[in-house]
Amino acid sequence: MRYVSTRGQVPDLDFEGAMLAGLARDGGLYVPDEIPQMSEADIAALAGLPYEEVALRVMLPFTGMEEEHLKRLIAAAYAPFGHEARAPLVQLGPDHFLLELFHGPTLAFKDFAMQLIGQLFQDVMTRRGERITIVGATSGDTGSAAIEAFRGLDNVECFILFPHGRVSEVQRRQMTTASEENVHALALDGDFDDCQAAVKAMFNDHAFRDRVGLTAVNSINWARVLAQVVYYFSSAVALGAPSRKVSFTVPTGNFGDIFAGWIAKRMGLPVDRLVIATNRNDILHRTIATGEHRKEGVAPTISPSMDIQVSSNFERALFMAYGRDGQAVAQLMDELRDDGGFPVSQGALESLREDYDSGRASEEETAKTIREMHRLTGETLCPHSAVGVKVAREHGGHGPMITLATAHPAKFPDAVQAATGTRPDLPPRMADLFDRPERVTRIPNDIDALKTLIEDRLT
Repeated sequence: MRYVSTRGQVPDLDFEGAMLAGLARDGGLYVPDEIPQMSEADIAALAGLPYEEVALRVMLPFTGMEEEHLKRLIAAAYAPFGHEARAPLVQLGPDHFLLELFHGPTLAFKDFAMQLIGQLFQDVMTRRGERITIVGATSGDTGSAAIEAFRGLDNVECFILFPHGRVSEVQRRQMTTASEENVHALALDGDFDDCQAAVKAMFNDHAFRDRVGLTAVNSINWARVLAQVVYYFSSAVALGAPSRKVSFTVPTGNFGDIFAGWIAKRMGLPVDRLVIATNRNDILHRTIATGEHRKEGVAPTISPSMDIQVSSNFERALFMAYGRDGQAVAQLMDELRDDGGFPVSQGALESLREDYDSGRASEEETAKTIREMHRLTGETLCPHSAVGVKVAREHGGHGPMITLATAHPAKFPDAVQAATGTRPDLPPRMADLFDRPERVTRIPNDIDALKTLIEDRLT
């Protein structure tokens, strides 16, 4: 299996190379040169299997790894999860189901990918006898999942940038209370897009990148997307696939989680619709609705992990919609950087609309959904999951709909309490989170200052 850049200006890589590179040197994102296929019989055979076995069968063709070796890494990755099913389904109403993706160590869907990447990176670095430096940007959940996955590892130094004052207190403390010296929480003066731009700038400084052994664990890393493909298969099979089609609604800002669903569909999973659910920072919804992809500034919301206007993984979707034309994608990304946006060509827009629907939820609609679901079903939703449920209810009626619940409600207790009057509790293993000392460095939005800090910490 080979991987190519969405901008088409660098040599292709194998799975290990693409995983370690993170971002391609031409600024693009890696995607598989071809997508392995699963037959109806292959998919039907997943029914009733443990999550780890489903993960092995779905991911193995993409990796080129020995089966038993990958099996051991998967088992280690998901052992810390707090639910035996790993990703259980809960019914909200007729043909509407919630996929609970928050039973991992940091109570967010990012754990599914990050715990596995931690195992993969440590395995490769131990075999090579090398060290790497991870730099990631987070709007909340990726950072805590990365720190949890890499804390204490011998061959990894991990730096996570998050927007100062724009994550929930639980999210912040999950990043800042790790005591291990190899993990570093950096509070950047700016928003998530500023954090993400800083990471990309460091990757595009090839001398710095080589000097510190830089790699990425944001959803720009293909291995992140691949790990998320698995729960589309496990949940769809539980509801009758491949004998019937299943739709998914995905609350998303950076597009990686829903692009994983597109990969599952291209592998042969009978996915009917993939519904993009956004909060008021709705660039993805506006793109599908109007064909114009244009930034309008980031507004803080009660669903902060979706407060994004530069949606990195949308580049992968554009690459596919433009017929894998790397030159066209590179031009679009230049327009986004220089002009703040671009029109999607008619052919590419039609291609996107063949697979994706979209919707948005205002702050009031998000709070109303949390309140209604709590009253009608007893299910307590985090604000991001509520955005998904609100949009899913508008797009249902055509067979089973699965909404991805992306975080535990206790990660956003203020928003949940304001909507329901009840403050959700953290699981017992995190009960002392607010008593743990914090380690955090506040830093200006200055790329040179960031590079200097990282190099100083590495010496």
